Amino acid sequence: MIREIIKEGDEVLRKVCHKVERFDFRLHSLLDDMYETMKESDGVGLAAPQIGILRRVVVIDIGDGKIELVNPEIVKVSGEQTGQEGCLSCPGKWGIVTRPMKVTVKAQDRYGKEIKIKGTELLARALCHEIDHLDGVLFLDKATFEDKE
Repeated sequence: MIREIIKEGDEVLRKVCHKVERFDFRLHSLLDDMYETMKESDGVGLAAPQIGILRRVVVIDIGDGKIELVNPEIVKVSGEQTGQEGCLSCPGKWGIVTRPMKVTVKAQDRYGKEIKIKGTELLARALCHEIDHLDGVLFLDKATFEDKE
């Protein structure tokens, strides 16, 4: 089911999300809806607060297939990259943001099994961007330049 994406200015985007404790049908439906919503909106990532759900859940697809992360946590970073970012919750806004070049994320899958994912370049950027959402941080908070059209 396609969900409505919450836009910048809504206080829900500034809240810290709660850890997921139950790995059940409701979580699976949430993950499925988030992925469908992200794809419908031509995004590469979506965090649960962007659809009004204050849970630590993220979906990403940079073109290499679906990544689902529950309770993700960045455990290692290295290098640096600076590039343009946008956000489905901030339509029409773009900013230049510096992020790590490589990240390692520890998380759980939809069934609660622990997983680790390593990302470089665009995937590293997407992981950092989406995990920031879980702590109420928008890319605009980190942007060194913002073009408001």
